[in-house]
Amino acid sequence: MTSALPLLPVYTGDQVRAAERPLLESGQGPELMRGASWGLAAAVLNLLRERGAVYGARVAGLIGSGNNGGDGLWALTFLRRRGVEATAVLARGRAHQEALQAFLQAGGRVVDEIPGQADVVIDAVLGTGFSGEFGAPQLPEAAVVIACDLPSGVDADTGEVRGSAPAADHTVTFGGLKLGLLAGDGGHLSGRLHTVDIGLGDHLPTPRAQLLSPDWDPASSWRPPQSTDHKYSRGTVHVLAGSPQYPGAAQLTVGAALNTGVGMVTLEAAEEVRHQVLAASPEVVGVADGAGSEDRLEKARAVVVGPGLGDQAAQLEAASATIDEAVRRALPCVVDASALTLVPELTLRTEVLLTPHVGEARRLAQGLGLAEADELLSSDPVAAAEALAEGTGATVLLKGATTVIASPGAETLLHRAQAPGLATAGSGDVLSGVLGAVLATQQDRLTVAEGAVLAVGLHAQAAQRVDPNGQGRFGASALMAGLRA
Repeated sequence: MTSALPLLPVYTGDQVRAAERPLLESGQGPELMRGASWGLAAAVLNLLRERGAVYGARVAGLIGSGNNGGDGLWALTFLRRRGVEATAVLARGRAHQEALQAFLQAGGRVVDEIPGQADVVIDAVLGTGFSGEFGAPQLPEAAVVIACDLPSGVDADTGEVRGSAPAADHTVTFGGLKLGLLAGDGGHLSGRLHTVDIGLGDHLPTPRAQLLSPDWDPASSWRPPQSTDHKYSRGTVHVLAGSPQYPGAAQLTVGAALNTGVGMVTLEAAEEVRHQVLAASPEVVGVADGAGSEDRLEKARAVVVGPGLGDQAAQLEAASATIDEAVRRALPCVVDASALTLVPELTLRTEVLLTPHVGEARRLAQGLGLAEADELLSSDPVAAAEALAEGTGATVLLKGATTVIASPGAETLLHRAQAPGLATAGSGDVLSGVLGAVLATQQDRLTVAEGAVLAVGLHAQAAQRVDPNGQGRFGASALMAGLRA
């Protein structure tokens, strides 16, 4: 996939294991293990240097009986040779013999439990081949936890956890990013991700998905207005949002579109909602609620429908007509919140962007009779989003700590936000406005899915600007300053 955005390939655990197989069959297993374990040790060394001294630091490993445990023991061996006080707990009472022997010869010690004063704990119990249930042990609260390849108990393909898994502050993964480190519970448990190249190269297949690079600055991918632009060529967003019950949703959506950057915003809403929004943003063009859909979308380059509409029949009828007209014109159309209830009755296309959170996605799947998507939401959110996209014909943006963007016949895109404060009322309304602005102004160079992932990145970046320490001490309206910065 060629994209204007910096995307990183993401694989399932099965894909990475299949890529390793020809190398293992040719006798290169020890080299693979040494490369992985040295990458793990290097990550621990970097962390120890950031925290203070390496020599005398206390690193403990929770070691499994398979190759994952072997990787952990070799890493501890390398660390011991650098002067680290290294201990290992054999979770199964046995371990990879060659790695264990090297660890003991280097002066490492096998102990019965993780020392309470450990500075770093390496979780190396279970790897990508694990299936079943796992009970996570209690680890010292003060220690930094580093997972070897993935947190033990996390399904490498889906992120599902059956039982419990230890939460990692960092995960050092081998050969390629695994989907289970980003999706579902795995996305919450994996911490900061570090990928070690172990030489799989051309053996890796087509990626399962693509992740927007965490080192990317969203603003660098934004095409600003040109000197030849006017308000219409720059892009107009038509917003149908708000209700007497939820007038603030319209204000947040419109404000987000304006602060992201757009040529013009038109707002279709009840009179009292329009008055409130125009008092705060007089540049907005108000449109009477229920005006003819053909006229109101004549100059629009993108449409946003749904935030704060409520459940009144007249508003939903206007929303349905607007979506139908957007589909007829092949306009990018964001469908959010209350408007998602209309989807089972509509004929959609990939220019339509559905933006459910998990609860809305579940109701959508049930309304469409997509039992598989409903079931997958609990265990495999990426596959669930893909099933919803195929079932509706639309592009689906499934909200979460890792946002999944799936479009029929296209690669699935992922964005992992480090912005816990976004879990606040009105944040989704702001995202809808950002989406509308991006789709209106960047559509000549980005697909709807790419525009969506850019918008999610801008949304997360705004939160990080107003809340750099992740304390969550802000409301959604504060995101406007973050968008402008």
